[in-house]
Amino acid sequence: MDYIAAYEYWKQHVSPSERAELEGIDDAEIADRFSLPLAFGTAGMRGTIGMGTFRMNVYTVARATKGLANWIETLGEDAKQAGVLISYDTRRMSYEFALTAARVLGAAGVRAFLFENVRPVPFCSFAVGYLKAIAGIMITASHNPKEYNGYKVYGADGAQMSPEHTAKVVEFIEGLDYFGIPQEEINVSSRQEVMGLDNVPISEHITVVGKQIDEAYFARIEKLSLSPEAVARQGKNLRIVYTPIHGTGAIPVTTILSRMHIPFDVVPEQAKPDTEFSTVKVPNPEQPEALSMGVALANELGSDVVIGTDPDADRMGVAVRDDKGEFTLLNGNQIGALLMDYILLRHTERGDLPSNAAVVKTIVTTSLAKAIAASYGVECMDVLTGFKFIGEKINTWAVTHEHTFMFGYEESYGYLSGTHAKDKDAVVSAMLFAEMVCYYKDQGVSVYQRLQQLFAKHGYYVEKSQSTVFPGLSGMKDMADKMAKLEATTIDSLAGIEVAYTDNYNARIRRYADGREEPITLPKSQVMYYALSSGDWVCARPSGTEPKLKVYVSAKGDSKDAANAKAEVLIQALSKIFLG
Repeated sequence: MDYIAAYEYWKQHVSPSERAELEGIDDAEIADRFSLPLAFGTAGMRGTIGMGTFRMNVYTVARATKGLANWIETLGEDAKQAGVLISYDTRRMSYEFALTAARVLGAAGVRAFLFENVRPVPFCSFAVGYLKAIAGIMITASHNPKEYNGYKVYGADGAQMSPEHTAKVVEFIEGLDYFGIPQEEINVSSRQEVMGLDNVPISEHITVVGKQIDEAYFARIEKLSLSPEAVARQGKNLRIVYTPIHGTGAIPVTTILSRMHIPFDVVPEQAKPDTEFSTVKVPNPEQPEALSMGVALANELGSDVVIGTDPDADRMGVAVRDDKGEFTLLNGNQIGALLMDYILLRHTERGDLPSNAAVVKTIVTTSLAKAIAASYGVECMDVLTGFKFIGEKINTWAVTHEHTFMFGYEESYGYLSGTHAKDKDAVVSAMLFAEMVCYYKDQGVSVYQRLQQLFAKHGYYVEKSQSTVFPGLSGMKDMADKMAKLEATTIDSLAGIEVAYTDNYNARIRRYADGREEPITLPKSQVMYYALSSGDWVCARPSGTEPKLKVYVSAKGDSKDAANAKAEVLIQALSKIFLG
């Protein structure tokens, strides 16, 4: 069906109010909305909200869910009874999409467990395991602008669905119509009737869940505390400013800080859910602007730390005071390195660091992690970008006992301690960061000073990234062409530094400078990675959720300025080769 035919077909089938959105749009807009379906990959699907096959709406959600339900049906009656856990964040249409998914599952005879109100990603991942569900759905677009929403699917292990299972679900989605998909009738008429319910059925197959899962989650993460004595001594002296940036972290983060008896202040303008994220341009704690109101309040109150979480509370950003008493924003690599070091340090001091302890990071995360891990005699393993690959390691080791998982993180502000979830968790990260501040305060050291100690010991590491957007219908093809060009180009040196080896993850081959080759054991992925003889590295990959090409670099120097300068030169050198 061409895009004009698809456009006319949709106009015939959507409601009058939805049809009004489609009336009068020009050919370019029609092509953008209807030339392609919204891709369903290992990260689910994500897009701007609106009518069309290339948009997030109740019809694309129903179609994807019907495909998931059809796949679950092939697994047998036990899988249908195990059911699917559904969570959702504070974005536009999140509840509507979640309820649509539940009703489609119900009509297919698959049990659905729907949270009574917004919950973050880690609660979704945890609840899948807690309920022994066959899958999970999280309605979220993470830290994207307000116009976006998305649909993530989790496997029975609580990790994002594997590429193999995703491919099978996609097979069931393809060929489905967007309209006429059956939905189970429910016995509530408004969202307000659902709020506050716990383990209450609202139809034959749909049960609303809530408090029981929350309490089980908090009980699990409280066991991850490493310094209760320091918290008892210093917690009352610590002042934290927290902002959920209008997202799902508001209740769980403040709940865990309250249980720790650590005083906190919430940025009042950002405390309540807001589908428009009206106080920020983008609700992303990676951006300084997103934490600016928190920093202003912290300066007014004389607070020690600012913590912010994104709308689905899987990412955490932090600002701490430097040696001059001024707030400085830490990046994701630095936050992860501090948390990892703290966890390994405390287990070492307590004498309970497992002999097979291991930490996991993504290939584009700082090399400082390996240096820190080595200093504790702990193995640091690399996985492909995407927290599902960290989740896979947790699940594998739970079976093989080859390693004990201690911590996992990625440079994009995602961290996980514990195995209660198999995705990044800003709630437990906020808990541990607050505890870490208490621990170092008890030692007479600030978190900022601890970071400088790590740099002094292991070298100054600087990481940078650069994104190039490829908009429009041709964007994905343009990105693929650029990556193909890079794969076909032999690079012997970057900025005058020899390339020690090149990893082509698409071909799954490592090629050394002397011509030797060996296979890469990690899964196939469109990634090019260049390890330099200096110990630095540069990497290029397309985003998994947006039409962007990303270039990453990690550079080490004797000082911040030296590392910064080297990183900038390296990232520009690679960008020039394939971006022009």
